[in-house]
Order: sequence, then structure tokens, then C-alpha cells
Amino acid sequence: MRHQKDVKKLGRTASHRHATLSNLAVAVIEHKHIRTTTPKAKEARRFVERLITHAKKNTVAARRLVFSKLRQRAAVKTLFDDIAPKFSTRNGGYTRVIKLGRRQGDGAELAIVELVGYESLQVEKQQKAFEKRAERKKREKQTASEREKEREKEKQEEEK
Repeated sequence: MRHQKDVKKLGRTASHRHATLSNLAVAVIEHKHIRTTTPKAKEARRFVERLITHAKKNTVAARRLVFSKLRQRAAVKTLFDDIAPKFSTRNGGYTRVIKLGRRQGDGAELAIVELVGYESLQVEKQQKAFEKRAERKKREKQTASEREKEREKEKQEEEK
């Protein structure tokens, strides 16, 4: 029986599991959202929420405890200086897991782990990516002669 055994092993040894969760947590803190498999996402959610709860205390002991889990100074600084103050009045529920469906190659269930309240950052990133793609498509549609004309104009402007 599995009484009081609430850790999902994720098919890894304990040290590998701790390293995986730490890396996922650092990625969530840095990028505000990540895409991973659903079991990893659910475990990462637990891990990140505990870290944020510790970070809300903003004590040296809490900082040391979080650093012992993450092992990256930049992530700890971001967590304590930017993320924790934003959640200071919130009692849990700092992250959200959104299921995406199955991965094409191996059929693994995918999910997004994101920090609540940082959705606008994702929209901006998507908008920039869309604009880049549109610019790239525009350049691809140009013929070689049109590109040469643009280069000649640029050279003439540089000579002036």
C-alpha cells in the first residue's frame, strides 16, 4: 500500500528527480511559463508553489532554503524581488496547469505550467513572434531581383 507516499517518481532516481524539478522551477521563474509533460507539470506546480510560499516570508532563512532547492542565484533573486511581492496577498494557487493534448512523436500528454497574473507577457511574446514570421514571409516572397535592388539602394545610401 502507498499510504503517505505522495511523491510521483517520474521514472527517475531521487537525485535525478530533484534535479529535474529544480530545473523546471528555474525555467518557470525565469520565463513565467513552460511547456512539459503533464506529470512533470503537476509535480513542478507543487514544487514552485512551495518555493513561492517560502519567498513570501522574505527572510534570510527562507532565501537559503529556496537557494538550496534551486541552486541558481539569479532565479532566487527574481523569485524574491519580483514574483513573491506580486503574490503577497494571495493564499496559494500561484500557478496554473493547462493541458495541451498529446505530443506528435511519442503520444505523451503535454501541459503548460504558468504563473498566474503573467499572461500579458505571453501575449506580447506571441505577438512579437507573429510579427517576425510575417516579416520573414514577406522577405521570402520577394524575388531575387527585388532583393538586389534593395541592396543597391542601401549601398548608394551608405556611399552618400
